[in-house]
Amino acid sequence: MVLVLVETQKGKFRKPAFELVTYGYQTAQVLGTECAALVLGTAEGAEELGKYGASKVYHVQDSSLDTMDSQVYAAVASQAASQLGAKVVVINHSSTGKSLLGRLAVRLNAGSVAGVNGLPVLEGGVFKVKKPAFSGKAISEYEVTSDAKVLSLMGNSFQPKVVGGPVAVEKLDIDVPAGRVVSREMKRVEGVTPLPEAELVVSGGRGLKGPENWGILEDLAEAIGATTACSRPVADADWRPHHEHVGQTGIAIRPNLYIAIGISGAIQHLAGVNNSQTIVVINKDPEAPFFKAADYGVVGDLFEVVPRLTEALRKFKAEQAG
Repeated sequence: MVLVLVETQKGKFRKPAFELVTYGYQTAQVLGTECAALVLGTAEGAEELGKYGASKVYHVQDSSLDTMDSQVYAAVASQAASQLGAKVVVINHSSTGKSLLGRLAVRLNAGSVAGVNGLPVLEGGVFKVKKPAFSGKAISEYEVTSDAKVLSLMGNSFQPKVVGGPVAVEKLDIDVPAGRVVSREMKRVEGVTPLPEAELVVSGGRGLKGPENWGILEDLAEAIGATTACSRPVADADWRPHHEHVGQTGIAIRPNLYIAIGISGAIQHLAGVNNSQTIVVINKDPEAPFFKAADYGVVGDLFEVVPRLTEALRKFKAEQAG
């Protein structure tokens, strides 16, 4: 069995949950087995996970699991995997998944691979899976020879795909240990698609000259329904909040479209965005390093180019709606 540990946010499922189940389903097909989903804590509509390939959904209903504690989560998930006989456990490569991967691997005596972006294969009975290496400049292949395996899946690697219908949710009887971490307050960014989940991202750098000019970038993002981001110098200067910082020392993202405005394209920034499907660069410096990584580039003054692009996009959308 392939067991996917599905995360919720405030009891509700988001896009990464459906991506994970889709990946688990396709992995199960490769291995000739079934995919099951494991849900911890409060969750609404868990039966809907069946649409994306989960043949069974197991639910550990305990209010203490509404607050993430990696030690408790690892204990519960490893018990569930052992009880269900799961040989492969898949989790998201999120902050939650990163804190769980090693703990789960140790508890299950399993080999683990973090941040995979492709389906595993069986070659001569050997389990192999690939992941990006050297900040996306190469692909490494891992052989996992242990009986149990734990994988974490990079966001936006697999689009959710409906392959079935809702399934019954079964309660799973698991001993939930008492946690040793007390959460006093949790703050989340509300009202926008989080950067790891975003398919469209508009990002700005020092070329915008100051936080007072960020409105032209936000207008473009609003026109196409994108999430905003920024380079490290912008976040360090407090022009933008640090949760918008993308790059090697910030958030690594994999959107379908990344528009870089006024960003030179230092290697540390490229390391966090070079897995984007399409990169568009707007910069007045024709020698900006970012142009070497761009699929499309515009050499020009962003203060002239971006407002005109936003206007053209709004006009296009209005015509399509009409």
